[in-house]
Amino acid sequence: MSKQNAVVFTHFDVTEFLDSEASMAQYLQAMLDESGGDPAMIAVALGDIARARGMTQMARDTGLAREALYRALSPNGNPELATIAKVLKALGLKLAVQAA
Repeated sequence: MSKQNAVVFTHFDVTEFLDSEASMAQYLQAMLDESGGDPAMIAVALGDIARARGMTQMARDTGLAREALYRALSPNGNPELATIAKVLKALGLKLAVQAA
């Protein structure tokens, strides 16, 4: 393959695009829809959104330790509902339930 036809990959970081409450809500809704409500993917999405806001600020706003947030909102995390509620409140988001 010549240099002219070389494919260039760049690192994609979703947090660069989560710059408003609207974009955060849309991302979380898309993750909920696409994952079928998989708790691990919900935790990952909330982790991405929290990183976009800044984990130090999230720790202050939720009253939780920064390390605990990283752990809970990781792919292997298993956040309690209380943690999710605190994170959503700090982000200015809320969950809504609708009939399937």
